[in-house]
Amino acid sequence: MADIDLTHGAQAPGRAPLLRALAALVVLAALPTLASALGYPALTSLVTRILIYGIAAASLNFILGYGGLVSFGHAAFFGIGGYVVGILYQNYSDETLFLGLVPGSNQMLITLPAAVLVAGAFAAVIGALSLRTGGVQFIMITLAFAQMLFFLFVSLKAYGGDDGLIIRRTNELPGLNMRDKEVVYYVCLGIAALFFAGLARLIRSPFGNVLNGLRQNERRMVALGVAPYRYRLVAFVLSGMGAGLAGALMANFLRFVSPDMMHWTKSGELLIMVILGGVGTLFGPLIGAAAYLVLETLLASWTEYWQLGLGLVLLFVVMRARGGVRALIVALGALLPGRQK
Repeated sequence: MADIDLTHGAQAPGRAPLLRALAALVVLAALPTLASALGYPALTSLVTRILIYGIAAASLNFILGYGGLVSFGHAAFFGIGGYVVGILYQNYSDETLFLGLVPGSNQMLITLPAAVLVAGAFAAVIGALSLRTGGVQFIMITLAFAQMLFFLFVSLKAYGGDDGLIIRRTNELPGLNMRDKEVVYYVCLGIAALFFAGLARLIRSPFGNVLNGLRQNERRMVALGVAPYRYRLVAFVLSGMGAGLAGALMANFLRFVSPDMMHWTKSGELLIMVILGGVGTLFGPLIGAAAYLVLETLLASWTEYWQLGLGLVLLFVVMRARGGVRALIVALGALLPGRQK
């Protein structure tokens, strides 16, 4: 059997990657001002979507790139997070109780944690059943659960059914004007920064090392006394919670939720973002989300058949750019003057 590299992703980050991350954070913090100065205010909204989808894609990448679990139903947790925000807001507006027990709310400090917890609860149930299988069976079971939830919310006419649910106002945060798109952008940027910092710590933790070991050689890890099912279930729940957080942020940003957030095509989009950016890397999914949304915006402005162009780009990345767009960026950076040995 092949040896297990328990140091994959476990080493302390070097000074250069940390400086690059801080530089990127500074640029993102200045982006609304730069976008307004350049006459492209819509750029702020685009980057807000990139940050949100980056969180969702990174959550999927946690079990895919580090755990070796290919989930084709992660959009279910993304949609659940959004619907928690939408349902709580509707109950708040109507002054009713959800299921006659839970009061509604328009406070982000309540709705976001609620979305994360509910998405995690669904992930625990789905993961507990799905992880008893593996390979293609695991992929199909996660897809089946996601589609079941999709059709469930389509049938819920009290919450908009197929038409979705409108959230008239973004959830409130004390001391902030959440009606301002720039404020929403900075809130999403702050949450994304905290999310990726926490994800980096998790990947480099003993738990992350064990999860990576299971991906490389499950039999060897079992011989060492590791219980694969429990570790993978915890990872699946954490991944679902991250997707639920992204869904809650998207519901606040769009002020709208619909069953389309749970459709299998949305799961496919998240997988494409992970593949485009680089599987098994920390910031690869965020880069992949940026590449996907920018390509979608540009290609859609040229032709209604933009999916064809996106497919060709994805084909090139898969066949020629091993490691995704992130690997291309690293390779190009190595060719810059002063970087060559």
